[in-house]
Amino acid sequence: MNDKLAICEQFGHIIGGKGKMENGVCSVNLHRKMKVFVQGRQSTSVLPAGAVFESMDNEGNALNLAEIAILQEEIPSFTQAAVQQGLIISALHNHWIFITPFILYIHLQSVEPPLSFAKKLRYALSHLTSYPVQQ
Repeated sequence: MNDKLAICEQFGHIIGGKGKMENGVCSVNLHRKMKVFVQGRQSTSVLPAGAVFESMDNEGNALNLAEIAILQEEIPSFTQAAVQQGLIISALHNHWIFITPFILYIHLQSVEPPLSFAKKLRYALSHLTSYPVQQ
């Protein structure tokens, strides 16, 4: 377990946040820093940029998942960067209606060592107009 905790801490550091291990799942919660309005009301809770890893096998491969709030105009460069890194884009969709600016949510996944995923994710995140920050 100590190995997983150490990997979780490194995972968070690479992405730019703090890794938190709970029930065998390492999570890093970041958020996008921008002004967003839902039904005319400002909201900061609709801007996640988080990553997790879980189900690590004996070879060090884990299920890696990420969800990032993304502006419509960021989609081409971000998706290109993610695909170049070999990450699977498993979904691109909206959560909210009556939102300004228009925000979509992109989901990424892979099965590989978590630190490899974290480096690939960091590269993709660097293609956003602003890098997500720690909550």
